[in-house]
Amino acid sequence: MKKQFSLVFFTLLAVCFLGALPFYFSGSIPNFTDAVFESVSGFTTTGATVLRNIEAMPTVILFWRSLTQWLGGIGILLVSAGSFRAQKKDIIRILLSIYAVLTALQFILLSAFGMNWFDALTHSMSTISTGGFSIRNSGIAYYNNAAVEWVCVFFMFLSGINLLLVWLFFSGRAHSVIRNTETKVYAVITLISAAIVATAILPQTASLTKATRQAFFHVTSTISTCGFFNEDYSFWHPAAQGVIFFLLLTGGCSGSSAGGIKVIRHVILSKQMRNESKRFIYPRGIFDIPLDGKKSGNKKAVHSAAGFIFLYFLILFFTAILISSSGMEVFDSFKTALVCLGNTGLGLPSADFPAYVKWWLCLVMIAGRLELWTVAALLTGIFRRR
Repeated sequence: MKKQFSLVFFTLLAVCFLGALPFYFSGSIPNFTDAVFESVSGFTTTGATVLRNIEAMPTVILFWRSLTQWLGGIGILLVSAGSFRAQKKDIIRILLSIYAVLTALQFILLSAFGMNWFDALTHSMSTISTGGFSIRNSGIAYYNNAAVEWVCVFFMFLSGINLLLVWLFFSGRAHSVIRNTETKVYAVITLISAAIVATAILPQTASLTKATRQAFFHVTSTISTCGFFNEDYSFWHPAAQGVIFFLLLTGGCSGSSAGGIKVIRHVILSKQMRNESKRFIYPRGIFDIPLDGKKSGNKKAVHSAAGFIFLYFLILFFTAILISSSGMEVFDSFKTALVCLGNTGLGLPSADFPAYVKWWLCLVMIAGRLELWTVAALLTGIFRRR
């Protein structure tokens, strides 16, 4: 197991360094630290960028930038497929097939609704991988196209779901999706969050249609950890901003290319919290944690979820403190740490950070992409040997 942890970590690390070479040697990103940061952000599907003028980059660099995310999304799906002992080859084949098909479908739809083929291709790769790199400085807002935004909403939402469930749904086995607790909670959170955001920003937009579109776009972009944007939500009503901040702490579903804490962990701990409340009233009671319509008494799942979230916040607060040491405001430091650890990106500007912050954020993005445990186990092993 330790060898597997090491192999995954060092493979991703090597890929990120190799991926930085086109940025660096082309002169597009002449600073090596920035080139590595951009590469790590791509392969971890984070979407944070050091680029100030994206549209000034050569076309081949813009394509490579989007391709790093698409390949990174495939990589994390292959890693997750490795947890299946039985029928591993079939699962890998299904995951890669649905990943490619969704990319092709979005490409066709974006092209049909007015994007040129290059824009449609690069944005499709960034969407399905939940990466969020755009080839336009203003993101999706550049196109000023409601149909394009709704297409992105649909595919961002799908990309945040377990892709095996997406395959089952389109294979005519929708009941498997309907029974899945994580997917149902993911959908409910998305709908409720979009409703709250739309209501909060309605006075500012003066249009229910636009408010609804903006709300669904940013909500699905955040919960799927894609990180696309079509408007500066920092000018929104505080209630809407609060919802977006909450979604940064949510993440997508397990079995997807999305990052973050993941919905299933929130589900498990919320059910355990309810059980502890019941146990306070009925001390001798035995309470299960129902998932997917079945009873489950798996304490390992509770312990794993609790341990992961504790480690998540430990890294989050340490990273925020480190960033604030560079002079950034505390809340902005916390948000920066959150979008890097959760691989959300949201067009995070990082060019002004000192080198030591960028290198640490690279490690944080990799740790978040590998679900923390891989890096934590590796570092623990190193310290024990010492």
